Amino acid sequence: MKKKSYLCSRKKYVFMGEILFKRKIYDQLLKWKQESNGQSALLVEGARRVGKTTIVRTFAENEYDSYLMIDFNKASKAIMGLFEDLMDLDYLLLYLQTAYHVTLKPRRSVVIFDEVQKCPLARQAIKYLVEDGRFDYIETGSLISIKKNTEGITIPSEEDRIQMYPMDYEEFRWALGDEATVPLLRQFWEQQHPLGPAHREAIRNLRLYMLVGGMPQAVNAYLDSRNFGKVDQVKRRILKLYEDDFQKIDPSGRASAMFRSIPGQLSRNAIRYVPYSAVGRVDEGKRAELLKDLEDSKTVNMVYHTDDPQVGMGLTKNEERFKMFVCDTGLFVTLAFWDKNFTENIIYEKLLSDKLPANLGYVYENLVAQMLVAAGNELYYHTWPRDEKHYYEIDFLLSRGAKICPIEVKSSGHKTHRSLDEFCGKFSSRVSRRYLIYTKDFAKDEQSILMPVYMTMFV
Repeated sequence: MKKKSYLCSRKKYVFMGEILFKRKIYDQLLKWKQESNGQSALLVEGARRVGKTTIVRTFAENEYDSYLMIDFNKASKAIMGLFEDLMDLDYLLLYLQTAYHVTLKPRRSVVIFDEVQKCPLARQAIKYLVEDGRFDYIETGSLISIKKNTEGITIPSEEDRIQMYPMDYEEFRWALGDEATVPLLRQFWEQQHPLGPAHREAIRNLRLYMLVGGMPQAVNAYLDSRNFGKVDQVKRRILKLYEDDFQKIDPSGRASAMFRSIPGQLSRNAIRYVPYSAVGRVDEGKRAELLKDLEDSKTVNMVYHTDDPQVGMGLTKNEERFKMFVCDTGLFVTLAFWDKNFTENIIYEKLLSDKLPANLGYVYENLVAQMLVAAGNELYYHTWPRDEKHYYEIDFLLSRGAKICPIEVKSSGHKTHRSLDEFCGKFSSRVSRRYLIYTKDFAKDEQSILMPVYMTMFV
């Protein structure tokens, strides 16, 4: 079987008209194929434009003798109708091979259901197709809402799921032809040493990632043009695509308004997201439905308040108090300047050089949330009263073993961390390591680890 070498290369490749970048999820696909051995299907979830279709199709091309892909965004009514009657799987599989001009080989071929949420009956058929055992099955999907997309069908238990995110910082560096930086940063982290003179370049490189983001199309636009205006155009097209999706699931426009308000909500430094400030007063049931739609879309990263921070924070998760971050910080930056028809190069250049006269704390918070989620963390935060008008706040809480790790994020080089100190005093028996994530070089004080933002992925 012919194997492509892109996984070992620093370069980008064009595959079937799309740009292909090296992605870590490929290893997860390989692991599923080897361990499942046809006993389960795989559902790859993620927001639109994160690269699900490209990586799955490339995996099929590399790891199987042949593959058949059904894009349910444009599948015919005849194809969609096949899944209404599963009494004759031989006929269904033969029809598909004929329609797509593909010969499938038992245990050496894979069938891909792309955008499977568009055809719920196809997802339901996975149970019987997996039982049939002849081929492997991979599904991709976004905007998969439990209520809207699975009502009336049986969700297959023979379905494993993995989440695909925008390109993380290491994948971004790979795309730029740099495979050395992140492993070297890891060595500094493990040895608990500051970078010294190399810190300035390291933080500037991270700011470039903040501005471009991890959406493959935006990364490609940057590589092709080195022009932030071109990158901004791509990101605006993606955001408008999301807006169109939100309009489909919520014609009232409230879901879209809640998404657009994320930068404004965070810039207010409030202790929670306030939905009615974006969409007006709505009843509790409708609000919960809108939030579920946004969370299912994978376009946002949710951070919920834990009322009693300890291991098992989900047990005290407060779904009435939460913060929302955009899934990709590059998109977040463009969304923050949505009042303009385009974001001028000068704004990007000032952001890159850290000279824009604005408080960028909320941008760094969004980046930290994105990096922590990409590393597999479920995120919580905690607030408690300081006095009648003010609150202490821990931006993120992570569970590590039998302890928790509090994180405070600063966009500046200030080393003060009063909230962190108060939290660790209040919950001293529950705390393991404590972190201040900021823009200066690695350091330590008496109790806290002061880490530059680019080391967030190692926490």
